[in-house]
Amino acid sequence: MALNNTYDACEPYDPYDVYDARPVQQETAVGAGAMLLLLVLLGTAIGMGTAGWLTGLAFAFASWAVLSRALHRSRLPSFGPANRVTLGRAALVGGVTALVADSFRSAPPVSLLVGLTAVALILDGVDGRVARRTGTSTPLGARFDMEVDAFLILVLSVYVAMDLGPWVLLIGGMRYVFVAAARVWPWLTAPLPPSTARKTVAALQGVLLLLAGAHLLPRLANAGVVAVALGLLVWSFGRDVRWLWRRSRVPAAPAGRVSDLTGQYT
Repeated sequence: MALNNTYDACEPYDPYDVYDARPVQQETAVGAGAMLLLLVLLGTAIGMGTAGWLTGLAFAFASWAVLSRALHRSRLPSFGPANRVTLGRAALVGGVTALVADSFRSAPPVSLLVGLTAVALILDGVDGRVARRTGTSTPLGARFDMEVDAFLILVLSVYVAMDLGPWVLLIGGMRYVFVAAARVWPWLTAPLPPSTARKTVAALQGVLLLLAGAHLLPRLANAGVVAVALGLLVWSFGRDVRWLWRRSRVPAAPAGRVSDLTGQYT
């Protein structure tokens, strides 16, 4: 996860302002505890090996540390119901991560992996809706949700790649390559306009990777499903990069004039 650069301070930072971070930090601790409990249940049920345990514990600790730091820096007064849903999804993703790591030793029960992943994907549509209905949408919450989604896609691509080949890793790695590229080309960090197509493609990645990972179809059909997912993702990223590049070529508006991204000034 990479939440440290997300700041949700609605007011300028005041070093003399007393901020009590304990309420939100307690919720992150509960989330970490839920992840550990899930690991114990999985370990007991399937006899998880060392790789699964270590990976699951590393995910739980890293999630707790990064989220705690981001929450402290954002100075949120409360954790919020939507973030609780996302934290629950993160716990499920931690379980999936442990199972995938353990699969290098022995194949985990497919039904268990599919079940955890399916619930995590279903809940992906819940946290945003809860945030909007409760009026608790925040940049940090949106970033938290996005990072959990991205990591789940990465883990699923690793799992499917063990059967179909390393080319599947392009799906999970593309977003992280984009983030790395943005450090070299800052114009990639500009905000993108809302897009239903982008959201649809992102949602399909998890569904199609899960379908391939469930081994319900012949291997060739699974390869086709994943190829469709990769093609859609390349198209979506390519379209966004092209839009960002064109935006970066628009001359800066003189003082007192506003550019509308088409080169016209008002």
